[in-house]
Amino acid sequence: MDEQTVGEGAYRRIRADILFGRLAPGQRLGLDAMRERYGTSVSTLRELLSRLSSEALVVAEGQRGFEVAPVSAEDFREVAALRLLLEEHALRDSFAAGGLEWEGRVVAAHHKLAALERALLAGEAAEPAQWKRYDWEFHHALISACGSRALLQAHVAVYDRYLRYQMVAVVFRGAVAAEEHQRLLDHALARDVAASQAVLRAHVDGCVDQVLAAGLLDPFTRPAAAEAPPRRRRAG
Repeated sequence: MDEQTVGEGAYRRIRADILFGRLAPGQRLGLDAMRERYGTSVSTLRELLSRLSSEALVVAEGQRGFEVAPVSAEDFREVAALRLLLEEHALRDSFAAGGLEWEGRVVAAHHKLAALERALLAGEAAEPAQWKRYDWEFHHALISACGSRALLQAHVAVYDRYLRYQMVAVVFRGAVAAEEHQRLLDHALARDVAASQAVLRAHVDGCVDQVLAAGLLDPFTRPAAAEAPPRRRRAG
């Protein structure tokens, strides 16, 4: 396997570890330790971490090396606001252009998400990656007919930054979130743009408010977070 293929695989693994909180906010990314963990060279790691820095997932500290991007209440609100800006626009265009195939994608994506949410509400354990993959598939399906590749690409990048906050906080809003997803589905099939955008705003703002009100980011915003990452709870 060539270095380029190995490097791309390492990039995907590092990125996933950041998004799902396995590499904690503020954690120093020692190149020697990462070389062993991800099985690639130091020079390739530098390239990958610079790439992740351009995505706002890693911070380059000059001569000190790299660390996972920190989290803060202010940044979470900004990322959430940007997600809403992009997603509300994309919903409008997607509802206008979407046809029967689009409706099928939306219904199928919601079916999987709703099944997993019912399991979570029943107290069953769920793998966070699967939970958030289904959540992403549903929200992406809703906007998938918007007709703008650039808009969809921008939304992916912002959604992933928003996702990292959800994974760090391990937040599931229970029946409220499940009901909002059902309403988003109903409004999509009815092509009710204004109602869908209102539900989306409540959905995103509700998550941000719950995380911040409960102080779920506090353990990761203390100065010691980089040296002693707190133990994370399981989703659900």
